[in-house]
Amino acid sequence: MNYVKLGSTGLDVSRICLGCMSYGTSEWQGWVLEEDAAKDHFRAAADLGINFFDTADVYSWGRSEEITGKWLREFTRRDETVIATKVFFPSRPEKGPNSQGLGRKRILDACDASLKRLGVDTIDLYQIHRFDERTPLEETLDALDSLVRSGKVRHLGASSMAAWQFAKALFAAGERGWHRFATMQNHYNLVYREEEREMIPLCADLGVGIIPWSPLARGFLAGKRTRKDREPTLRAQTDKYGKMLYESENDFDILDAVLDVAEQRETSPSRVALAWLLARPGVTAPIIGTTRAEHIADAVAAIDLELTDEEMGLMESPYLPHPVKGHTQPGYRENRHA
Repeated sequence: MNYVKLGSTGLDVSRICLGCMSYGTSEWQGWVLEEDAAKDHFRAAADLGINFFDTADVYSWGRSEEITGKWLREFTRRDETVIATKVFFPSRPEKGPNSQGLGRKRILDACDASLKRLGVDTIDLYQIHRFDERTPLEETLDALDSLVRSGKVRHLGASSMAAWQFAKALFAAGERGWHRFATMQNHYNLVYREEEREMIPLCADLGVGIIPWSPLARGFLAGKRTRKDREPTLRAQTDKYGKMLYESENDFDILDAVLDVAEQRETSPSRVALAWLLARPGVTAPIIGTTRAEHIADAVAAIDLELTDEEMGLMESPYLPHPVKGHTQPGYRENRHA
């Protein structure tokens, strides 16, 4: 395993982050693994040297945090492990006043609840899951800063927003001497590269670590689907973004290039797609999610796969910017307080 600094922080993280959305309760989503089934995944990750784990309070209504905390206590050392979680969406099925968003009350209550579920004293990376248009930005940033100063949180991160919103937040925190966001968890992979326009250059310029989600495009880049057989996976069937992304002819042109490189290298398409992402400027650690433990080893193997410029170009050349309709960044507009 290789380790790198998380953005401009002093944290050492593995180049692969295990996303824990897949672990919780199938009552939340049918493809989610229950506690006992998740155990081998955390054991495998620890054995392979992964020390970076990402979850959120909304995943399985908090159950993901409980399972993540339990198995990390069994298989890892707390002083070596980096635990990340997120706040914004409701952490229970019933939506009530102050049960979501980024108001001060919500953030402080949510952090305490996450600490309890994870069974830790401090969260290493506390991230806002989306941008909250209905709460003053200064209130959000001040609340997050207070968590760092209290010792409940070590570093702050953000996820899935417009570059101008992120720049505004970074500037506001800097102006007031508050702790600023150290990471951006954004949607980025071979078939969704819109972040290369503004967000990634912004992060690279300011030393913000990039930890992309959906690095295999909801499994699309694993090569399980073809132009003739477009049957979505169980996850895609229950995931509105999985339904509307990764099904254009251009997407399949990119997949064909990935499959060609994988065949020439005698390796898996997943490994090739991850190797491409790991080689992109500014990328710290892609967040992989899986319901099969053996896929974790395949992801880790991508770290040692060095692609040639020709192979990179072959996979990049078919890319066309996605049309606005149906391929916009999954973000706060679809998921805010309505």
